[in-house]
Amino acid sequence: MNFMSNLGYALVLVGVAALLSWPLGRAMTWVMSAELLGPRARSFTRRFAQPLEDQSWQAYCRSLLTFNALMFTVGFVILVAQGWLPLNPDAKLGLEPSLAFNTAASFTTNTNLQHYSGEQVLSDFSQTCALMWLQFVSAATGIAVLAAIARALAPTGSGKRMGNFHGDVARALVLLIPLALLLGFTLILLGVPMTYEGPAIAHTLEGGEQIIARGPVAAMVAIKQLGTNGGGFFGPNSTHPFENPGFASATIELLAILVLPMASVWMFGRITGRLRHAAILFAVMTSLLLATIIPALLIETQPNPALADLAVESSVGEAGGESLGNLEGKELRFGPAIGPMWAVVTTATSNGSVAAMHDSLDPMTGLLPLVGMWLNVTFGGVGVGMVNMLLYALVAVFIAGLMVGRTPEYLGKKIEAPEIKLAALALLLHPLLILGGTALFAASAWGADTVANPGSHGFTEILYEMSSAAANNGSGFEGLSDNTFAWNLATGLIMFAGRYLPILLPVAIAGFLATKRPQPETIGTFRTDTPLFGLVLLGTIVLLGALLFLPAAVLGPIAEQLSLGVQP
Repeated sequence: MNFMSNLGYALVLVGVAALLSWPLGRAMTWVMSAELLGPRARSFTRRFAQPLEDQSWQAYCRSLLTFNALMFTVGFVILVAQGWLPLNPDAKLGLEPSLAFNTAASFTTNTNLQHYSGEQVLSDFSQTCALMWLQFVSAATGIAVLAAIARALAPTGSGKRMGNFHGDVARALVLLIPLALLLGFTLILLGVPMTYEGPAIAHTLEGGEQIIARGPVAAMVAIKQLGTNGGGFFGPNSTHPFENPGFASATIELLAILVLPMASVWMFGRITGRLRHAAILFAVMTSLLLATIIPALLIETQPNPALADLAVESSVGEAGGESLGNLEGKELRFGPAIGPMWAVVTTATSNGSVAAMHDSLDPMTGLLPLVGMWLNVTFGGVGVGMVNMLLYALVAVFIAGLMVGRTPEYLGKKIEAPEIKLAALALLLHPLLILGGTALFAASAWGADTVANPGSHGFTEILYEMSSAAANNGSGFEGLSDNTFAWNLATGLIMFAGRYLPILLPVAIAGFLATKRPQPETIGTFRTDTPLFGLVLLGTIVLLGALLFLPAAVLGPIAEQLSLGVQP
């Protein structure tokens, strides 16, 4: 497939995901706001159960932290005790404590960073009852938070009534479970295994014996993609034929990665009654996504300059001599482009599943997944990507207000010092975690002794790992021996900070805004449902991203590209 064919495929894929997101956004709105129980069920629950009361933003945050702490504890206990638990046909032992801490933190925070090879160290019980369960409830947490913020920003919202966190998680699961079942059954039909019978024993033609790992793979893959989780059953993740058997499964899984983050934007617009504003946000996110997909396809369908002498040429039609591109490290069943496109999509949506070795990408292609994680708003993780975009929207209207000399407003509420301080804190925390962690590990033996390559490429390996942890992405650049006490502890702590502070601060902002009196729209109001606002927002995102991360990009991928003697 040449560049134009791959580009056409990418545009169709994004277009289909966008079309599917519209009805799914309506369904998400109904699930997160409608009364799901019928009259008899409501009467029963009133008689025998305590109704869930609406919470203030403070109470909502406390419930979120308490529930997520319980999630982490359950996951950690299962991982360290898996040797004594059922569904362990290979008699696998419990995980070492620092690895168990990192893994439990990773799946609790919807990051799914994996410092282990899944099928080699985890039992079916751990995969199902710890990791798969955490992938459901962590995704539900993100949807719940977005719904709560949207309620607070709605015209009838109240800072004292944001909904109930436990009820919102239950509602989100009502959405996620049927979708995961549908996708899981589809993957089974396409050849993805789903069994608890343990590994299969095959006898080779040479008379040897081969042990083939298998398990409840289809169920794991379904929620890993839908919930923007990314944690694979197998170490190679979506490059493994049991997780991704062919081109049809690759297309369906890519759609699954995109559709819920896209639908979250429409859910926010419907709950707040600002669909035109949501459409502008959707357009900005789509522009950023395409701005990373297109260069990735263009670069990776050309020969790798470092392998110019080994470039494989093929004759295509009468033109002949078209390059097959850089195939090293790619899933060869799909050609040179699907893996890099997957790399961009999975980092843009904070998913983290992989269909190529990111360490093998051309330097400038390797920069594009980093950009997705640095910005963290190109649809982002389910629910939380839209929450991150709200922070940039607040900064954009603040900057626009300063330029015209008016008090900035967002969705009819005045933006004042407390909201901007919290938004700035949330935005600056992200680069602090990434760049601070990278500097520490690049300057110490904790990181320098674990990279596989010296120089700028090794720096990128460290930078990518920190970016993946802070952005709650979970993909790995690889080429890094990251299963050490220092890496497990540091990235575990970064995942906690990168997950909960950027959630709690926007909830607080929404709580503050909900208590303010709505301002009438006048001729001087900077409207947030126009293309002009979209351009200001896009400029704000690009400018802040460049100011914060361009120096690190120059030290890593750009320096490596220049070392090849080819201009970026």
